[in-house]
Amino acid sequence: MKKLNVMVIGAHPDDCDIKAGGTALKYLAAGHRVMFLSMTDGSMGHHLTPGVEMAARRFGEIRAVTELTGIEYKMLNIPDGSLTADLMYREMLMREIRVFKPDLIITHRPNDYHPDHRNTGQLVMDCSYLIIVPGVVPDVPPPRQAPCIFYMSDNFTFPGPFAPHTAIGIDEVLEAKMAILDCHVSQVYEWLPWADNYPGKVPLGEDKKSRLEWLAGIYGADDARAAELYRNALVEWYGEKGRDVRHCEAFALCEYGRQTDREGLHELFPF
Repeated sequence: MKKLNVMVIGAHPDDCDIKAGGTALKYLAAGHRVMFLSMTDGSMGHHLTPGVEMAARRFGEIRAVTELTGIEYKMLNIPDGSLTADLMYREMLMREIRVFKPDLIITHRPNDYHPDHRNTGQLVMDCSYLIIVPGVVPDVPPPRQAPCIFYMSDNFTFPGPFAPHTAIGIDEVLEAKMAILDCHVSQVYEWLPWADNYPGKVPLGEDKKSRLEWLAGIYGADDARAAELYRNALVEWYGEKGRDVRHCEAFALCEYGRQTDREGLHELFPF
């Protein structure tokens, strides 16, 4: 089996982990290489301490993910909330893609509530063909073929709802995924509960078992809802075993970038 380079590109530290962390762990377990790239420094993702201090905290959090899992994690020095789909950031992203040489990229759809998410998706789309053009960003050699690009799942319906080409069961790595999310203390225990007005007590400071159980009740529940929503895709992917999958992450092939057939999909998602 060919060893794959898998690149997940999110707008902020933790975007990749939430939407593709379980799948990333399965790639690692199979001996593939995984990079999470955050397009911004996450510095605005806090209600009490935004700015340089928060960017430093978030850098420490992604380092913790790397130490825990072996996922390569990089955070670009672009201020949170200011990402635009312009030429400077496109060329910056193109260099990152060319250096890593991914076989597949997973990213946001370019329709989303957050401008950083939208522009991340748009930048990946804008790189999708130019990545192979030698005269564009000539200081980094282009690959001989473009990577396949996949969208992470979302709940948005305009201009069209997310429609997966594959749904990956993550039951066996769900606890390990929650451990990844546990590294993002500033987000999962502080900012997001405040921003989304979670009811009840957040278990920050309690024992790790309690924290992981609480995370499973939030993020594991999202992955459980995905399994029900994308049940047909799970059955198509796994056969009748797909009916027993309780948690999943789903991905849709982008029309840009390298295209592939069903056999190729199974080579890119070999589990």
